[in-house]
Amino acid sequence: MFGRRERLETKAPHELRTMRRAGLVVARALEAVSTAAQPGVTTLHLDEVARETILAAGARPSFPEVPGYRHTLCVSVNEAVVHGIPGGAVLRAGDLVSVDCGAIVDGWHGDAAVTLHVGGEAAADPSDVGLSRATRDALWDGIAAFRVGGYVGDIGTAVERSLRRSGLAAPGGPTDYGIVTEYEGHGIGRAMHMEPGVPNVGGTGRGPRVRSGAVVAIEPMVTLGSPHTHELADEWTVVTDDGMRAAHWEHSVAVTDSGTCVLTAFDGGAAQLAARNVRHLDLD
Repeated sequence: MFGRRERLETKAPHELRTMRRAGLVVARALEAVSTAAQPGVTTLHLDEVARETILAAGARPSFPEVPGYRHTLCVSVNEAVVHGIPGGAVLRAGDLVSVDCGAIVDGWHGDAAVTLHVGGEAAADPSDVGLSRATRDALWDGIAAFRVGGYVGDIGTAVERSLRRSGLAAPGGPTDYGIVTEYEGHGIGRAMHMEPGVPNVGGTGRGPRVRSGAVVAIEPMVTLGSPHTHELADEWTVVTDDGMRAAHWEHSVAVTDSGTCVLTAFDGGAAQLAARNVRHLDLD
């Protein structure tokens, strides 16, 4: 993952503020989708909700600008890890659904993902609840490791360590969560996917050095079983080889000498950052 010299560009303060606007559009779209994700709803309906929310904000969806893709969201259900195509599939209570969304404001991108329990946690298998929480916690621990003066590889170390800790305390007994390594986070800015790759496994002191104004999307993808995956015949949807369920959480994050802003979180990440002794940067 660090086999060549990758570049992590920096953004000026006014560019970070525009990326914050894009991030908030993504946050609102995911909030609307989370509310709409009820039993009996199709994944295509969720896509329509997200598209309407983004357009109403005066932004445009990122994903239709990826060659060969035409939807606003990726909606990955149960054993699907990422890149699930919205369609006629009907959601059922207890489904584990990962939703990935991107939006563009004035040429700058925001990108985030959440994992939802259809029907709420009360309808979910406890192991699914534990998986999603562990993945979300690993995301935030990875965010806390993204610091000026550090290295991009430090993020992967933090994500991996967090998941190992959560696995030891998993509902029903210790669980060896599978960390998907074929897919990873990325730089983000005027393009949705930029250098460098952001790993979800250890790489302390490796990768590009982090400078003030750097922005990346951090996105652990984690399974209840083997980390190995394959792509379906639609050439998009990625599923676990063993059919076990998967979770995916993502945020776009900026760091400066003054602190960290989680661009796609409503509060800029203030609460979660404070819990990890990380200084919050207010870009609102």
